[in-house]
Amino acid sequence: MSLSIKDDEIDIVIGALRPDLTSFMNEWRTIFSRFHLIIVKDPDLKEELKIPEGFNLDVYKKPDIDRVVGTSTSTIFSGYSCRYFGYLVSRKKYIISVDDDCYPAKDNKGILVDAVAQHITNLTTPATPFFFNTLYDPFTEGADFVRGYPFSLRSGVQCALSCGLWLNLADYDAPTQALKPEERNSRYVDAVLTVPARTLMPISGINIAFNREVIGPALLPSLRLGGEGKFRWETMEDIWSGMCVKVVCDHLGLGVKTGMPYVWRNDRGDAIASLRKEWEGVKLMEEVVPFFQSVRLSREATTTEDCVAEVANVVKEQLESKDPMFARAAKAMVDWVKLWKSVGSSTSSPGA
Repeated sequence: MSLSIKDDEIDIVIGALRPDLTSFMNEWRTIFSRFHLIIVKDPDLKEELKIPEGFNLDVYKKPDIDRVVGTSTSTIFSGYSCRYFGYLVSRKKYIISVDDDCYPAKDNKGILVDAVAQHITNLTTPATPFFFNTLYDPFTEGADFVRGYPFSLRSGVQCALSCGLWLNLADYDAPTQALKPEERNSRYVDAVLTVPARTLMPISGINIAFNREVIGPALLPSLRLGGEGKFRWETMEDIWSGMCVKVVCDHLGLGVKTGMPYVWRNDRGDAIASLRKEWEGVKLMEEVVPFFQSVRLSREATTTEDCVAEVANVVKEQLESKDPMFARAAKAMVDWVKLWKSVGSSTSSPGA
């Protein structure tokens, strides 16, 4: 991990969708025990959480969420969206977000992967979104800029978002997973890439890290499908959020990296049972991707909050007539910016 980054500049956010976190926490103990953890219990989860001792953590439950944002607003943090409450109340510069069905992975040599250290390395070394380097990330050990790479672009730009990958269960949609039920990702590729500017990607919140001070408000819960469930296949909120944050990063001249670090992801849910619920999202992407590809923000949008507000306005103008859920998403984006500003530094610890 970068020597310039201190452990107390990092929060690890975990959304708890299951009650027993014992095995999850113990598997991560050697890595997580160095940092402050924010665990956000899914407000719809009725059982009490089981968390082993020996960690520096704050746990937020439904009463804490209601107290911070109000009962009328707290509903947006149900299911996988509970992680966003952790982003909201953190006061650290860097956030690492890991789902509770993910465990530490091992590299090709059988060595345990320190996902936090790799994410911080990604965030604290420049990104190169304006010209593609064919030898992966030129700032990693053993790599550099290839012949023909303009020297004027070699200083790169600030990296604001690091998107890690995972072994075992790949992030397929329900139709693909249903057609390939036994397929697993076993390839550990020792590489990090900068995603080129003006290129979208379906960012997943399963294993990411970001500079909260720079792009925090752009990672937001807003688009929710009708009848959305509790399984990854049935959710679209992080994909929408990911495209929003990528548009913001492109506009502000910030970088996004993908690749290492890996985590090991366990199976959860039934792809066949989720097919009907997710089909709405599969169709939706045919509208959403061209929209985000066309979005251009004004010069007046100089902060992340400004950018999110402008994207929300364009969503309302161009997509509202296609489906009411887009109007709800636009309003949720505007409300999120207001919430981000209002919660500010006034948030107290859980139970206060």
